[in-house]
Amino acid sequence: MISCRFVLAFCALSAVAAFTAMGPAIAGEMPFTTQAFQDAQKAGKPILVEIHASWCPTCKAQKAILSDLLPEPKFKDMVVLRVDFDSQKDAVSEFGARIQSTLVVYKGDKEVGRSVGDTDPPSIAALLDKGL
Repeated sequence: MISCRFVLAFCALSAVAAFTAMGPAIAGEMPFTTQAFQDAQKAGKPILVEIHASWCPTCKAQKAILSDLLPEPKFKDMVVLRVDFDSQKDAVSEFGARIQSTLVVYKGDKEVGRSVGDTDPPSIAALLDKGL
């Protein structure tokens, strides 16, 4: 018979592992919805669309870089929308992404930059700058 303590310890370790796998949080990041995207476009906001997969090591590296860059004051108005590569296939197709680790930047309703698989902090910062 499995003890209650064992089950509780297993649950706690599972929660820690899941949180650790997610990586650092990105300031202001929201799950992608068509409505949130359209609202940000109508408001003329700079938008970062992240095509992300939780199992992707490149995506995890990008998330760490974005977590460092996005708190900078110049990016305070940037709307960050995360598209889940595995569960939001329609959105992945809408953005013309072929693989995860795709970053797409908009300035209002116009796409102004895109990168795939980039993990170079200065390059990602330059991409984000295009939305300002």
